[in-house]
Amino acid sequence: MSDVAVRVEGLGKKYRLGTRRRSYETLRSVLADAARRFTVRCNARESDTSFWALQDVSFEVRQGEVTGIIGRNGAGKSTLLKILSRITEPTAGFAQIHGRLGSLLEVGTGFHPELTGRENIYLNGAMLGMRRPETARKFDEIVAFSEQEAFIDTPVKHYSSGMYMRLAFAVAAHLEPEILLVDEVLAVGDAAFQKKCLGKMGNIAKEGRTILFVSHDLTNIAMLCRSAILLDSGKLLAQGPVAQVVQSYIGEGSGDCRSVEWDAASAPGDEAAVIRSVRADRAWRDSNGLFTTSDSIVLTMEYQVRKAGVRLNPVFAVKNLRGLVLFSTANYTDPEWGNREHSEGVFRTACTIPGSLLNDGVYLADAMLVHDMRTVRAQAQDVLRFTVIDDGTSRGGYVGEWRGEVRPRCEWSTCSDDQVAGQSMGQRVRRLRQ
Repeated sequence: MSDVAVRVEGLGKKYRLGTRRRSYETLRSVLADAARRFTVRCNARESDTSFWALQDVSFEVRQGEVTGIIGRNGAGKSTLLKILSRITEPTAGFAQIHGRLGSLLEVGTGFHPELTGRENIYLNGAMLGMRRPETARKFDEIVAFSEQEAFIDTPVKHYSSGMYMRLAFAVAAHLEPEILLVDEVLAVGDAAFQKKCLGKMGNIAKEGRTILFVSHDLTNIAMLCRSAILLDSGKLLAQGPVAQVVQSYIGEGSGDCRSVEWDAASAPGDEAAVIRSVRADRAWRDSNGLFTTSDSIVLTMEYQVRKAGVRLNPVFAVKNLRGLVLFSTANYTDPEWGNREHSEGVFRTACTIPGSLLNDGVYLADAMLVHDMRTVRAQAQDVLRFTVIDDGTSRGGYVGEWRGEVRPRCEWSTCSDDQVAGQSMGQRVRRLRQ
């Protein structure tokens, strides 16, 4: 028996712009369409403009895999899940689903607004092919997870979007689908419930069920998924291990970028201040395109003050390729320039990332100018991109993967029990610090 849960072959979806599909025809709509077609023919204009939301997409997801689907807005991610959920039909190709499918797409999908929360739970159970006693056994667990006990007998048309999402996720996750499709709807909930949902999805994955997860949060993708699919303009660009695909997504079409300059018209900022240039260099020598794990890295910003009297603070934020901010640094504590009023003119500032801090890998940096420690006057996201390679100075004889996003070179000291016999705890600590 095949262990493939989802098989997609040559899948395509074509949409026609400027037209609407009707579930039923009326005399008025028929006459209006006829008049519209006549007008178009008379004016010799083409109104049938179409585009492919998906085009020739093929992949397989094996049973028990948790696969992330990533890509920019309009890449075709949601269209793909709608086809897999049988909400919409493909124009070309086919998709095979082997197992009971549950989906959590747009908020409220699969809910009837006139039915209560309780009735919608049983309705969704029936749609998944579950018998009423099976759904009843899960009912209390679903309600408790959704935290909607007080509103479970209220028609869901009175629910807020957050309440909708809570109940919808609880239903989708607890009615034991063999394949679960989850779109970006988790962004609707509060932070605590998002964390709860991600934990539940992790438990589902450990139970051996298959998950296809669409999200713009690359940190969640990296935590939950072992593999990923990258879509762009409806086409599949990459499929493979999640770290490899995420790196392709972040770095698509570009290499390292260690220096950026703007002209007066395009410089990020406002009427008070703009950023003119940013760069990343080694502290003592040219970077030659790369930094080593023991190098100190200097981030430099040149900015122009257009309005005298603003209190400006340059800020850099360093991130990994998953978009996780590793640290931010600002000149708030600089005794001379921290939050100081600036006169009109051009200023240059620099901060040094100490050596033996970053692990080997590829990093991004945001640059900002913050007014009075509160208001962002200028911002350039992911403006710098640089690579750190391992120079072996921290490894000793170890040759394996060095875990973690950072690699601080910590001081170590060891002694045996014989060396500390008869010493107090304070003496032992002082000895270790020597």
